[in-house]
Order: sequence, then C-alpha cells, then structure tokens
Amino acid sequence: MAELNLPLRSGPEVDRLYAELIAAQADLSDEAAADWLARLTVILCQHIGDPEVLRQAFALARDPSESALAREPSSPALARDPSGTRHD
Repeated sequence: MAELNLPLRSGPEVDRLYAELIAAQADLSDEAAADWLARLTVILCQHIGDPEVLRQAFALARDPSESALAREPSSPALARDPSGTRHD
C-alpha cells in the first residue's frame, strides 16, 4: 500500500514555494482564489494519481489533529491561520 510522504518538509525551498503559492493568487478575488486552488488541487491529484495516497491526504487535510500537520510549524510555509483568512 502506498503511503503519504510525511513528515512535512520545511526549509528555504519550501518557504519560496509557499511565497509563490501566495503570489500566484494575490491579485484574485476570494472567489477566484478559491476556484484557482480547486483547479490546482485537481491538477496535483492527477499528477499524484494514487487513490490511496490521495485519500490519506484528504483525511489529513480535513483533520490534521493527529498528524504531522499538528506539530508546531518550523517554517512560515507550515504556519497557517486557523481562521482561514488569506494573508497576501
């Protein structure tokens, strides 16, 4: 059985990619940003392709309390606003 690649990565490259992720949607309305993120998610799901890995990722995104996501972030790329507020 395939496994989701954990723990989450951190470091300068991850921070740069996080900044690019934010910048890519910075000029979009909230609705357009949500649509963009949905399209990106589908593209990445197609790239990953393994249904079991995707199911693990879906579960992890829905409830990170028992996972590597629950750890204290070690880089800004792992930090997230619990309210869901966009910071761009």
